[in-house]
Amino acid sequence: MSEVIKNRYEFMILFDVENGNPNGDPDAGNLPRVDPESGYGLVTDVCLKRKIRNYVEMAKEGEEGYRIYIKEGVPLNRSDAEAYTYLGLDEKKVKDAKKSDPDIDVKVRNFMCRNFFDIRTFGAVMTTFVKAALNCGQVRGPVQIGFARSIDPIISQEVTITRVAITTEKDAAEKKTEIGRKSIVPYGLYRAEGYVSANLARKTTGFSEDDLELLWEAIINMFEHDHSAARGNMAVRELIVFKHDSELGCCPAYKLFDAVDIRRKDDVEFPRKYSDYIVEIHKDQIPEGVEVTRKI
Repeated sequence: MSEVIKNRYEFMILFDVENGNPNGDPDAGNLPRVDPESGYGLVTDVCLKRKIRNYVEMAKEGEEGYRIYIKEGVPLNRSDAEAYTYLGLDEKKVKDAKKSDPDIDVKVRNFMCRNFFDIRTFGAVMTTFVKAALNCGQVRGPVQIGFARSIDPIISQEVTITRVAITTEKDAAEKKTEIGRKSIVPYGLYRAEGYVSANLARKTTGFSEDDLELLWEAIINMFEHDHSAARGNMAVRELIVFKHDSELGCCPAYKLFDAVDIRRKDDVEFPRKYSDYIVEIHKDQIPEGVEVTRKI
């Protein structure tokens, strides 16, 4: 594995959805998430990180050091137990073992970071409260992603659909079709902001240059292997990366994000495609010591 990253980064993701639901809200009947005050659409950080995890799991399937900790069908305790087995620890006797080796917690944490990409990247809470508790500690990851918000308010549209597959024998005798509904956003362009801390990478997880390149690759491709009828047509349109020339950085992150101007074209009232927008980076607002790259 390559060396740990030495530069601070910020990044901005622009992605869009066409005739789909980018992130359903279980508190609102799985309608597209929306800010009720402003009408702007929302996509949670958890949703975006799930897609990054899924891509990494596909791209690095079976490779050492690139397993995924938070995944469907695998209890967290099963993965936690691997660290104890590797170190030859009995989970019921950890307190006694710590008396002779006070660095056990660090060794367990390092094992998890070394083997699981998403722990090394996003961090994880690996403390579970069960009868025979496995405690692998808590890791604050160097990569953090905020909620995505749409550039313009979105309109959630309910579409009525029919199907010829009838559920029960009784219904089949009475009708030939059933009615259903699906909620879509006709079009929405979303903006998400992220942060990469070289300081946390060096001190805690060992997030490396190779990991960073894989992260960019995963972000760019996170919707390419996640297509479904419910999500419609989703694509990452821009990945703008700000690289500082030092570990702690040259300026506040908001100054870099404010330098990116995203606006509708003057003659567009209802945007329905990415080309209805103009994306401009005001490089005169970028402080010295920060390099800007458009990955797409």
